[in-house]
Amino acid sequence: MKIAFHGAARTVTGSKHLLTLSNGKKYLLDCGMFQGLGKDTESLNRKFGFAPKEIDHLILSHAHIDHCGLIPKLIKEGYNGEVWCTPATKDLATILMEDSASIQETDIKFVNKTRAAQGKSYLLPLYDIEDARIAAQHLKPVEYGTWHKIDDSVELLYLDAGHIIGSATVHLRIKENGKTTHLTFSGDLGRYRDVILRSPQDFPQADYIILESTYGDKLHDRVTNTSDALLDWIERTCLERNGKLILPAFSVGRTQELLFALNQLGLENRLPDLPYYVDSPLSYEATEIIENYPQYFNPRVQKLLQTDSKPFDFKGLHFIKSVDESKSLNYRSDPMVIISASGMAEAGRVKHHISNNIENKRNSIVLTGYCEPHSLGGRLKLHPAEVGIFGLTHQVNAEIGEIKSMSAHGDYDDLSQWLACQDPRQVKKLFLVHGEYDVQTEFKNRLISKGFTDVEIPTLHYEIGLE
Repeated sequence: MKIAFHGAARTVTGSKHLLTLSNGKKYLLDCGMFQGLGKDTESLNRKFGFAPKEIDHLILSHAHIDHCGLIPKLIKEGYNGEVWCTPATKDLATILMEDSASIQETDIKFVNKTRAAQGKSYLLPLYDIEDARIAAQHLKPVEYGTWHKIDDSVELLYLDAGHIIGSATVHLRIKENGKTTHLTFSGDLGRYRDVILRSPQDFPQADYIILESTYGDKLHDRVTNTSDALLDWIERTCLERNGKLILPAFSVGRTQELLFALNQLGLENRLPDLPYYVDSPLSYEATEIIENYPQYFNPRVQKLLQTDSKPFDFKGLHFIKSVDESKSLNYRSDPMVIISASGMAEAGRVKHHISNNIENKRNSIVLTGYCEPHSLGGRLKLHPAEVGIFGLTHQVNAEIGEIKSMSAHGDYDDLSQWLACQDPRQVKKLFLVHGEYDVQTEFKNRLISKGFTDVEIPTLHYEIGLE
């Protein structure tokens, strides 16, 4: 068998890893969209590096767009099989893919206006809403903790990854040429002692491991600091300066973590009496779905549910749905908190809020998670004097900050703890994906010191044979 890495190779987004057996069968692990890579993003998402119609099975780790976002394009271009996933991933991926299509259709209109003025031909979106709806029909849900037969050669086991609701680590039992090989793909790993979700589960001994490494060189702040850090930003921005606090947040996972922290402040009678807006129809839908899977919450939240059945709701919370309501927030001068997608501030309504509020020194823009260096969020983390948004240059007068305790990705301690159930002497090769190269290099050295003797950092479209 052999494996090829067609995404998330020395970069954090675009997860796509293709396993090919000696009988010619092809199994794709994730089919994610590249995000936040500047001018290269579009071209990377246009070409898979393989023929979609040749794929036999697609196995999805979770619903984030950088893992599921190109499934509609894959099906549109010839893939006709099932997409294996957990039940919660099916529900979330359905709304996320349709939202991605909607954003593409909107953004392409703006791009084509510019191209027309330059005498260039029009571009089409990667896929449209109807393509996303067709893709959702291919999603096949299976539960955690049970081996499922994919075909005569491969069995699949999903275990909880603790990253977002429904996220899974992928474990394959592969029968080939009279012997069985165990291959594990981490997907995205969450944090042990996460404030909402269960911890990542131990997994069977693997021969080969494909491991994410987003924070392979970092230790996060304690998650218990999140509510206090959030309150500090609210008081500094909204109470002391009468400004707007803008929190870019992914619709799935990060938004709910923010709402949970604000609810905790409310339960403790520490939440300032202000309007709190979640400006994202997708976030509203995602929150409803997440509330439908309380069995995936950790024991602490399970206990909280006995006295507080709405852990993501509190006084002053408003969900914004219409575009007109969203625009109206930019004409108001009263203090408020705005939570809006995307988390990297690269697209969606939050980008408009930033462009309308970044020049006012009363306001704050606080990043709540990982941002690709080329994304708007990544550029703001560098505290520039000015920044380009929608083709216009803005002076950065608003305070720029970051809450570092809020990450759905495990740090190097979490990643190491997940690997602790393995005998490194039995792991023939460990591949590091989903990370920046300098981070991966540092993490590779850490893994070697823990006894993993063969650690490789593949490049884009790199293919290698496995014994």
